[in-house]
Amino acid sequence: MTKQVVGTLVGGLILFFWQFLSWGPTNTHGAEMQYTDKQDEVLAAINALELPPGHYMIPHAPPELSMEDAQVSVQDYEGKNWARISVNENYSTAMGNNLIRGFVLDLISAFLLVWILMRFENRDFMTCVMTSLAIGFIAYLTIPYLNHIWLKTPSMGYLIDAVVQWGLVGAFLGWWLNRR
Repeated sequence: MTKQVVGTLVGGLILFFWQFLSWGPTNTHGAEMQYTDKQDEVLAAINALELPPGHYMIPHAPPELSMEDAQVSVQDYEGKNWARISVNENYSTAMGNNLIRGFVLDLISAFLLVWILMRFENRDFMTCVMTSLAIGFIAYLTIPYLNHIWLKTPSMGYLIDAVVQWGLVGAFLGWWLNRR
């Protein structure tokens, strides 16, 4: 029980602090939050259009069209610029609630990893590291990298996260869970 609790807490803290470093001081995810000096004009246009909160793919066919008609409706855009826009209400720099929610998710993730590792009969340091990295790569490949393929989103920051944070957690758990 102590191994599970300590492994979860320390693993969660490692994930949480790496994410702080990754999104903050190291700017690993800078490609996802680029500045444009046209931000005031873009926001004014969105506000003028009264675009409700949501996530938009532009161009995109109206939902009532058949698959064939939808393909025809966007043909004129082929080879031109396109955009994904997320519109949210009430911009705020307050991070308290998000930090708490993020830490809870990190604890749950660490708990699940420890739970998996503790089921291995022949668990050693490298098994813990490689299993942790495998989970990080699965998470990376199935969401950020898949989005990179289809939606051209930046994914390098997430690849770095998969290696660093899950490698660190795996190394700690490889040491901690194999102590006598």
